[in-house]
Amino acid sequence: MRVWFLSAGLALMCMAQNAAAGTVLIVGDSISAGFGLDTRQGWVALLEQRLKQEGFDDKVVNASISGDTSAGGQARLPALLAEHKPELVILELGGNDGLRGQPPAQLQQNLASMIDSSKAAGAKVLLLGMQIPPNYGVRYTSAFAKVFGDVASEKNIPLVPFFLKDVGGVPELMQADGLHPAVGAQGKLLENVWPTLKPLL
Repeated sequence: MRVWFLSAGLALMCMAQNAAAGTVLIVGDSISAGFGLDTRQGWVALLEQRLKQEGFDDKVVNASISGDTSAGGQARLPALLAEHKPELVILELGGNDGLRGQPPAQLQQNLASMIDSSKAAGAKVLLLGMQIPPNYGVRYTSAFAKVFGDVASEKNIPLVPFFLKDVGGVPELMQADGLHPAVGAQGKLLENVWPTLKPLL
């Protein structure tokens, strides 16, 4: 009888652990897709390692695609939500919108729609803010950067104000194209995200 209770107890513990484990869905562009890198070196792979190190059982699904825009992410998101049923969605999109000079208002609308869809599916949302190079002009770069804070405030979700903080514009941390973080920057990207991400797990 004692063996039966022990077995039952272990089974219940395993069930509880599995129930507590969630899925983190990352919807991003080339920065999260690990453009120019072995994906095992990217910040998303480092996030998976950090989760294990800190005792989290969450599964990470990286649905990032190089070159993707907020419109592309918005189009892909419903199927991703249905398939993976995430507890947390990390949105890392907008950089390509800015580099293509697309209207900030459209970016804000797309991000807002993705946030609404994620919440409707029962997921928390973390937004990673982006900035673009100053050669696009003060007016446009300011309007672009402002989008992320505005939509995070409007939708009452946590925001990492600038995902590439202390990375963007630092030559030794960027690849030769000046747009994509190098291997040496990936740990810094994770550190930029982790303090805001961890309380959501």
